[in-house]
Amino acid sequence: MRVALITRSTLFTARGGDTIQLLETNKYLNESGIRSEIILADKKPDYTQYDLLHFFNITRPADILRHIERSSTPYVLSPIWIDYTEYDKFHRKGWTASFFKFFPGYNNEYLKTIARGLAGKDIFPEISYLRKGQQKSIAAILKNCSALLTGSEEEYQLIKKKFGSVQLQKNVPLGVDSLRFKTNETISKEDDLVICVARIEGIKNQLTLIKALNNSAYRLLLIGAAAPNQSSYYQACKKIAAGNISFIDHLPQKELLQYYQKAKVHVLPSWYENCGLASLEAAAMKCNIVSTMKGFTSSYFAEDAFYCDPASLSSIYAAVDKAAKKETTSLLSEKIRSSYTWQKTAAQTIEVYKSILTTK
Repeated sequence: MRVALITRSTLFTARGGDTIQLLETNKYLNESGIRSEIILADKKPDYTQYDLLHFFNITRPADILRHIERSSTPYVLSPIWIDYTEYDKFHRKGWTASFFKFFPGYNNEYLKTIARGLAGKDIFPEISYLRKGQQKSIAAILKNCSALLTGSEEEYQLIKKKFGSVQLQKNVPLGVDSLRFKTNETISKEDDLVICVARIEGIKNQLTLIKALNNSAYRLLLIGAAAPNQSSYYQACKKIAAGNISFIDHLPQKELLQYYQKAKVHVLPSWYENCGLASLEAAAMKCNIVSTMKGFTSSYFAEDAFYCDPASLSSIYAAVDKAAKKETTSLLSEKIRSSYTWQKTAAQTIEVYKSILTTK
């Protein structure tokens, strides 16, 4: 079986959680005998070489439309749903904040897609997307999708509510590399060390996190590079950071291990989070987890994490404080390392592939 994993053209120039998802999924699919390869959306593959196309990121439907309109090959979709509406309307800064307040969420994403194309930062959308718009483009993609591979039941129910049911749906949770993310029991946790591993950008909400922990008893370490077009946000974060806040640029996963190993708490107070791969990795390394209330992270962590309101300084601080004061245990770490691995993600994905191809 040969499968094309098709995703945004900026996957490697603007790295995020989906970069890890694609790389690990591709790795374990190939180890399981599936001939898969990652193809960026701006490329023009020979579709006849593939039995299936597997798309990622439904919030970028223009990337997907250009391919399915050129191909008769069946396709599946991992949506990685992120809703920017609340952030765009109420928490975005700068001139774009005033601009986006006057448009519904779907129109915001439509305008962002066109703006990226005009600025030469991504491929310019084709006529079909320009005519349909964001919402109708997503609906058209889902209508003809052979299978939807959601990260959680909550993600599926939200998509179903917005766009209707699909032909086949399966929950395929994301994972960690269980061989890489394992603790060294000879190294102790530092009770006052709190880390946040994420690209520095408004949707991840580091600015509010800094305000919440400024001049507190906790050392906050932010690990990540500024996202595209977010350099001013990064500078704003650095400008207000007190002496107990420090920054480290993007690090490869193997170099993150030492920080996960030492930190008592990992916090990700995003305005919206599908899973939070860094939170999964940190949990596997026995960090206590603080996560946002917005999105689907509770599907992974349930009662084993502390949750915060990303709009509230007191809520963020209280969640971090509770997490820091709680003793770390192996319970969540063992749950993550046994139930949420990239090997399991690949195995469940292959089940979907086979079910589609055997019923063609």
